[in-house]
Amino acid sequence: MSQKELLSARELQITIRRLAYQLIENHGDFIDTILIGIQPRGKMLAKRLAHILQNDYHIPKITIGYLDITFYRDDFRRSAKPIEANSTEIDFVVENKKVVFIDDVLYTGRSIRAALTAVQDFGRPAQIELLILIDRRFSRHLPIQPDYCGRQVDAINEEHVVVSWSEIEGQDAVFLENQ
Repeated sequence: MSQKELLSARELQITIRRLAYQLIENHGDFIDTILIGIQPRGKMLAKRLAHILQNDYHIPKITIGYLDITFYRDDFRRSAKPIEANSTEIDFVVENKKVVFIDDVLYTGRSIRAALTAVQDFGRPAQIELLILIDRRFSRHLPIQPDYCGRQVDAINEEHVVVSWSEIEGQDAVFLENQ
């Protein structure tokens, strides 16, 4: 297996800061905006964005939640291994709010389709946007595109984009792995 670094820790930090600033440009004080990290890997990016927005840009109140989409996916019964769900942490209603879904990698679009269905359990949002750290442009199965994108990557099917978070893997970086 070969591995190529797409983003170093410094480049990842710069990219996340740019995404945070783009959110500010479109959502201002975030009064009617909710950030929802898609479990499991979107949670880390959502936390980082919320931290930057609150501490660096002094947005006083960021409403943030984490959405598990395991049982909303159209392929969850196709796996031979047991399903491991994550927890949904949404203690608010999304009715008439602007929702920003946050995930690390946009690949086929199936996770986002599942998130669109799952969020309806918490109300009907006024608007939904998608923020992605890495967009694998030519791998889409569904017509889903990000509103905010950290970086686009052209990867073939045997290649996988792996986002490494210091809180989980011990380092911040984004890699392209060839299996």
